[in-house]
Amino acid sequence: MAGNILVWIVWIGAAFACLASGIAVVSFSNPFYSALALIGNLGSLAVLYLLLSAEFVAAAQVLVYAGAVMVMFIFVIAYLGGRADAPWAGGPSWQTVGAIGAAAAICVEVIVVSGLKAGGRLSHEEHISGSFGSPANVGRLFLTDHLLAFEVTSIVLLVAAVGGVILGEHSSGAAEEEASLSR
Repeated sequence: MAGNILVWIVWIGAAFACLASGIAVVSFSNPFYSALALIGNLGSLAVLYLLLSAEFVAAAQVLVYAGAVMVMFIFVIAYLGGRADAPWAGGPSWQTVGAIGAAAAICVEVIVVSGLKAGGRLSHEEHISGSFGSPANVGRLFLTDHLLAFEVTSIVLLVAAVGGVILGEHSSGAAEEEASLSR
């Protein structure tokens, strides 16, 4: 009984951390802080994966997304410059309102599902095999059922990195031209 309560406490904590960091991602005007909040979001998702007994998926979440991909995002943001160079800096306030509205809707959903589970209406438990989340299962799914999505994601990340370098060259070239004109 005490172990079940602890699982619920960790789940609720991770769920609210996921919501809070998701709100922070879309509400920060500084892209660097948004990227750091996204790292927190990915970490809280890894905790939720651990609660689902998907240890490999949780480790991959932390290593691949929170580690490698977010480091790439941070480097691109640092390469492009600060807030003045960000195309979304000083964006409309409707984005903040939309983010808060979406977070509120997700919060209501979490509360409803928690209430249904506590009331016993979600008592049907699905059998999970012992190989759920194992490297062999994840690899098989990536390389069979989800191969196209896996490859498209890698191409999108490559294009994002190349685009960041091109934008960085363009913005530094414009800054040098502006500096030479002011002399």
